[in-house]
Amino acid sequence: MADPADRAAIVGAGHTRFGALREGPRELLRQAVDLAEATVDRGWGRDPPDAAFLATLGFGGWQLGNASALLAEEAHRVGCPVIRVENACASGGSALEAGVRAIESGRADRVLVAGLEKMTDLPSARRRYWLGVSGDTEWERLAGLTFAGVYALLASAHRSAFGTPPEALAEVAVKNHRNGLRNPNAHFRREITRDQVLAAPRVADPLGLYDCCPVSDGAAALLLVRSSEARRYTDTPVVVAGLGSASDYLAVQERPLRTGLAATRQAARQAFRHAPFDRDGLSFVEVHDCFTIAELLALEDLGLAPPGGAAEMTLAGATARTGALPVNPDGGLKSKGHPIGATGVSQVYEVFRQLRGDAGERQVPGAARALTHNVGGSGASAVVALFEAA
Repeated sequence: MADPADRAAIVGAGHTRFGALREGPRELLRQAVDLAEATVDRGWGRDPPDAAFLATLGFGGWQLGNASALLAEEAHRVGCPVIRVENACASGGSALEAGVRAIESGRADRVLVAGLEKMTDLPSARRRYWLGVSGDTEWERLAGLTFAGVYALLASAHRSAFGTPPEALAEVAVKNHRNGLRNPNAHFRREITRDQVLAAPRVADPLGLYDCCPVSDGAAALLLVRSSEARRYTDTPVVVAGLGSASDYLAVQERPLRTGLAATRQAARQAFRHAPFDRDGLSFVEVHDCFTIAELLALEDLGLAPPGGAAEMTLAGATARTGALPVNPDGGLKSKGHPIGATGVSQVYEVFRQLRGDAGERQVPGAARALTHNVGGSGASAVVALFEAA
């Protein structure tokens, strides 16, 4: 673990709208970086950072040959070394990890982390293809299994083992849409009811239309510095207090665990191993709810609920914005949207806003410590990060 003085701290964060947007990749990146720099109180200037990391799947092939150079150009930082990070839907979390490690190792004092995806300019069949290749293409896809189908299998296994009621899945969607209504950057800003979720057309039983996150465009950016230098830039930095990542078998049928994600469990153990607080110190969490079942699995895999206990926790209102442990106060992937490369970075943006007390209508009262959980594909990759207000 790095010395506390050498930990990474976030001093700026920017976020575009998520949704079906007219802007292309260049403009989205430029907006996110400009917005991040605008949140720095002082001292950032126009000097290039020591390193930059761009999280993107390159969805649909929009990139112009070299997405890394695109970030340097649109951030007005030509000359800065930029590395593209691709780890399926966990790309954003992995880019954050790369940026944090660059600071902790002494290689960099100032780092830019950005996430980007342009997804809605493709026909729906092509979108399904690009989402599907985050899983196993040799067996699952050749057998006709879709991305939703994989999570439907996980949902069925969880229901079989623990009796997980459909109302619990529905409540995840209802709660996240309620939160997203308060988020001006969210893709879907409208409330839904439990009856609507339960009556929606089936996508892959037991998952229906409202159990699935949308396909979105968007970008987000973070500015990281050494924590010992953070107050040169802002009076309210946010420190990265713990970080872990792990992998699992690509195909679900190869995994011994079917009622959770082993990669999440391992990443969480790493993140908490040397952190200055434990799970009971968390004010809220941002988890990867690409499907409603994924939020329940995350709560259990992260050790925030016992096996099979996330459903009861959700139905009791504990995960609401004003509950005992708020989950996804920004609306999560379900309401805010899921531009693949930007998602993990977006989660950290929400942490930055919340821990500084400037999240507006969606502010979690007394937020001081938080966790982000970013998953790649159907759980073959996971990144868990912990944060606290400095």
